[in-house]
Amino acid sequence: MNSAVQAAAALPSASASATPVRPLAGDAELRVAALAQWLEPLAPTTPVLAVGERFLDAASAPWLSLPVVDDGVPVGSVSRYELMQRVYIKPFGRELYGRRAVTSVMHAQPLVIPAEATIEQASRTIAARIRQPIMEDFIVVDADGRYAGMGKVLAVLGAMERRMAAHSHELERANRQLRSSQAQLVQSEKMASLGQMVAGIAHEINTPLGYVRNNVDMTRESLGDVRGLIGAYEQVVGFFADGGDETQLSARLLELDARRAKFDAAALDDLAGLLDDTVFGVDQISELVGNLKDFSRLDQAHVARVDVHQLIESALKIGGNLLRKKNIEVVRQFGTVPEIVCSPAQINQVLLNLISNAAQAIGHGQGRIGVRTHAVGRYLLIAVEDNGSGIPAEHLARIFDPFFTTKPVGQGTGLGLSICYQIIEQHRGRIRAVSTPGAGTRFFIALPVRGNAEAAA
Repeated sequence: MNSAVQAAAALPSASASATPVRPLAGDAELRVAALAQWLEPLAPTTPVLAVGERFLDAASAPWLSLPVVDDGVPVGSVSRYELMQRVYIKPFGRELYGRRAVTSVMHAQPLVIPAEATIEQASRTIAARIRQPIMEDFIVVDADGRYAGMGKVLAVLGAMERRMAAHSHELERANRQLRSSQAQLVQSEKMASLGQMVAGIAHEINTPLGYVRNNVDMTRESLGDVRGLIGAYEQVVGFFADGGDETQLSARLLELDARRAKFDAAALDDLAGLLDDTVFGVDQISELVGNLKDFSRLDQAHVARVDVHQLIESALKIGGNLLRKKNIEVVRQFGTVPEIVCSPAQINQVLLNLISNAAQAIGHGQGRIGVRTHAVGRYLLIAVEDNGSGIPAEHLARIFDPFFTTKPVGQGTGLGLSICYQIIEQHRGRIRAVSTPGAGTRFFIALPVRGNAEAAA
């Protein structure tokens, strides 16, 4: 068999020539010149049979195509695949084309890329012009359009793959940082909300603590009288048991009578009530502290099945002092609703924010906040409405934007409703608001009963 035929028979496919590309330093600044390798070009007059011989050279073995250059300017390229198809496999192809110039079989519109082109530009050019299957490499030219070497398509694709992997890692890192910052922002807003209510919360704790202390003092005083009376009885009983003269007996009986006259039996009867009130006060403190603990917990991702009415009551209790201070009536209209799967701390934060905003929007003495719940299909609906000042139409569309606030400087961060929106969206729910200036505002929340997995289905 002729050596040229052997060369064609041994031609590698595009996949066979896809040798691994070594990582290149500085892919972010890489240009095509860094990928270029010098490959002796073919002259336009080179016979086709001589081209086949060239493909057998060690220098040409890694390449899918050879460049055809006339006076330093690329005019075409010859691919292994096309040479095999048109000359060596086709009947009488060698006889028909063997002595002809390479220009008779070359691709007259080769893939040409400037040496100063970036990898992104090269990849776009390749994507737009490459033939399928991949049958050729690209020709590299200098600023004057003169031949400067050859570049492998797979080298460009490898550089782009490495760059995309690097960008993917950067995006993942940025995403982790964003999530961390978001969690810190949510926690900061939560602490800011508590900070605004700290005086009220202190009052909520101090009130039951005050009467607990008072009841303990009254109980201590009553027990002191009981202890003295019991001691007087013990002395009289001891006299009869041990013996003694009548003078001692008379003195001890007089002391017993004095103790009995001083002792208030009614106070002893009230002792059980005092202890019950004390336990009630301690329970109130415990409940408030528990609500604060649940509200301020850092584990925002904790998910549980909860009764939303308990979350509402918890938010109302934390904000209770503000409501009482402004003499606001709270109207509960709770429907029969199932428990929901959610992050209790996050939903509690949303409810407290809406209730606090509603209270702050009320500037008159007949304030009313209504909280309603009912179930519709797979969703639980919560409505929080007030009869406050309302929200102007030009502001209503922006209330969920980060840092947007109409409150005076120092009285609002502009993050409360934005974080509420994010929390509800993360639960695959919806939050909307309608308002009439001068009449009040109503917020609607829709949460999937079984958590965000079902809402996404």
